[in-house]
Amino acid sequence: MNLSNNCILITGGATGIGLALAEQFLSLGNKVLICGRREDRLIKAKEQFPAITATRVCDIMLEHERMRLYDWMTRYQSDFNILINNAGIQNEIDLSEACIIDLVQNEVDTNFVSPVHLSNLFIPHLAKKEHSAIINITSGLAFTPLAFMPIYCATKAAMHSFSLSLRYQLAKTSIKVFELIPPTVDTDLDRGARANRKQSDRGISPKEFALQAIEALKNDVFEAAIGQAAGLRAKREELFPVINHS
Repeated sequence: MNLSNNCILITGGATGIGLALAEQFLSLGNKVLICGRREDRLIKAKEQFPAITATRVCDIMLEHERMRLYDWMTRYQSDFNILINNAGIQNEIDLSEACIIDLVQNEVDTNFVSPVHLSNLFIPHLAKKEHSAIINITSGLAFTPLAFMPIYCATKAAMHSFSLSLRYQLAKTSIKVFELIPPTVDTDLDRGARANRKQSDRGISPKEFALQAIEALKNDVFEAAIGQAAGLRAKREELFPVINHS
């Protein structure tokens, strides 16, 4: 994959993995646009990295917000050629409890329906570019789930499957489809749940993940499992009882 002179949209780009990827792509001479739900985080990201081309408040969980994002990008960023589906939410859900359907729906819509919809919306535009890509951020937990986060893990497994099918369907187009598979990364995705569980290992830094991800993209590694995610992918049945041991 060509890593320079691209116009890149990163969903969930104001913090964590998204912002770390933005930093690396900026350093390589790309235009980077980011979107996210929280305006204050977007403002802070732009202050930290003034080279970011534009920010946009967008809750990709909502269909009308995705349509507005599509219209904004195709109307004002004609050179846009790379979509990074990064935004996600993560909830600890006890499936034996009642009235969880709202939590489930929000997680499925954000983590799976939204990237599928955005990919579908942007494919006609991206297919017109000589070089283009869709990059999906999944998780090592797509392969070996943590049982107390069943919906998050299931949506990431769905995104892995979707990435395989999308890559196959777009094989005769200019669009390359990549899947970046993080291990545990030290972000605020879990909203402090690791601390509540007294989990001392918060994983690798977002910057470390981004550096390894960029290296994989440079070498056209279409399914790149980073760090410990490689083990979760390779030994899923063996490791499931290990990581779920209480």
